[in-house]
Amino acid sequence: MDSRVLFLFLASTTLVMSLSGCARFRAATGGGAEDQAQAPIIEPELDRRDIEIAAIDTEDFEVGFTAGVMSIEDFGVNTSLGARFAYHITEGLFVELAAGRTEAEETSFERLSGAAQLLTEDQRSLSYYDLSLGYNLFPGEIYMSPGRAFNSAIYLIGGVGKTEFAGDGRFTVSLGLGIRVIPRDWFAIHADVRDRIFDIDLLGQEKTSHNIEANFGMTFFF
Repeated sequence: MDSRVLFLFLASTTLVMSLSGCARFRAATGGGAEDQAQAPIIEPELDRRDIEIAAIDTEDFEVGFTAGVMSIEDFGVNTSLGARFAYHITEGLFVELAAGRTEAEETSFERLSGAAQLLTEDQRSLSYYDLSLGYNLFPGEIYMSPGRAFNSAIYLIGGVGKTEFAGDGRFTVSLGLGIRVIPRDWFAIHADVRDRIFDIDLLGQEKTSHNIEANFGMTFFF
């Protein structure tokens, strides 16, 4: 008799524990399929922003003018004017034709001697013509204000050409570094520094002269 009572007690306890475990499992998993189907769907309220994609022309040609100063070695610093024409081969590479003109001052020797003139007035005009290859080293953006940014690029450029100076044409190598900012899709602003290197022998012996030009320019895409 005692063993039967003990068996019934154990069976009842096991059943109660099983039912309790199922109830806890349903509560932990969010209920059955019906409960999940009836659960409300939460849709977050997000403020959608209107993004304006930069409209950059696909034209690959660029033409414009420059103005700046050029330091002719031994002949002082004077205003220079020029023009440039570029073709953008890829987003990174471009070729450029450039031409410019400036005037040379008297050398310190000419000023101190009083009468000796190394060059005539016509020979003091310096003009150059270059064909160069440029590479956009750091393309990116310049932020002018919290809500306005302009496309830009820092570029390296180098090439060869000819310099007409002191009555002679001189083979020239040019090397430079510049920055281009594009405030409009058809318009760009440039600022760069270039070293125009050529040989000269006006002072009795031939030497390689470095002639630094810093200029500011505006160009237009078409």
